[in-house]
Amino acid sequence: MPNTSRRVNDFQRENTRIPLWRWQSAIESRCVNIAELRQEYMRAGLSEAQADANPIKQFERWFEDALKAGVPLPNAMTLATVTASGAPSARIVLLKGVEDGAFVFFTNYRSRKGRELDARPAACLVLLWSDLERQVRIDGSVEKVTAAASDAYYATRPLGARHSAWASPQSETVADRSSLEKSMEEVKGNYPANPPRPAHWGGYRVVPSAIEFWQGRADRLHDRIAYARDGKGWKRQRLAP
Repeated sequence: MPNTSRRVNDFQRENTRIPLWRWQSAIESRCVNIAELRQEYMRAGLSEAQADANPIKQFERWFEDALKAGVPLPNAMTLATVTASGAPSARIVLLKGVEDGAFVFFTNYRSRKGRELDARPAACLVLLWSDLERQVRIDGSVEKVTAAASDAYYATRPLGARHSAWASPQSETVADRSSLEKSMEEVKGNYPANPPRPAHWGGYRVVPSAIEFWQGRADRLHDRIAYARDGKGWKRQRLAP
C-alpha cells in the first residue's frame, strides 16, 4: 500500500455497537418488517475514467479512503471457501497486507478453512465498507506464505494472541470454556515470554484472478467495475448492477 511500513490493521479500533435493526421496537411495541429496510445510495460514483488500470492500485486507493473515513475494522473481510462436497463455507477474517499483488491473512492451518483450502486452494474475499457504500470482491487461487513470513508476522502479535495460537485447537469440539482456559494457562507456563510460532499456524496469500469494485448509486443503478486477468495485465469492464 502507499505506506508500506504500515500494516493493514494499524488503525485505532472503536468499540461501538450500532444495531442495524431491532426485531421488536421497545418504543413502538411493534415488529420491524425487514423487507422494508432500505437505503438510498448517494455518496459517490465510479467511472471507467476514475478507476485505475491496475486493480491492486485501485484497492489501495479505496482502502486508504476507508481508513481516512474511520470505517470500523476496514480490513475485516468475508473469506468464502468450499467443502470437499462442494458446499459453500464462509467466515470473517482480517486482511493483514497486500504484498506482491496478493491479499494476505493468517490462521490455524488445521482449522476448517485451512482444511478446505488444503483440499481446494481457491477462495473468494469480500470487503464491505458500508459507510462509503462500497464493496470489493476478490476471486483467486490460494497458497501459503513462506515460513519466514509467518514467523515475522507471528512475532508482531500481542503475547496473548501468540499464546492462543497454541492453546486453541481451532474448529475442533472442546468440552467447555474452562478447558480452553486451562490449555491457555499451560501454554503460558511453557512459554512465558517468547512462544515460537506453532507449525500449524501461518499465512495464506490469495492471488487474484478477478477483482470487482462496487459503488452504490441512486435507484439501485450501482457502478460495478470488474477486472480479470489478461496475460500479465488486466482486462477491465463494466457489469450491470
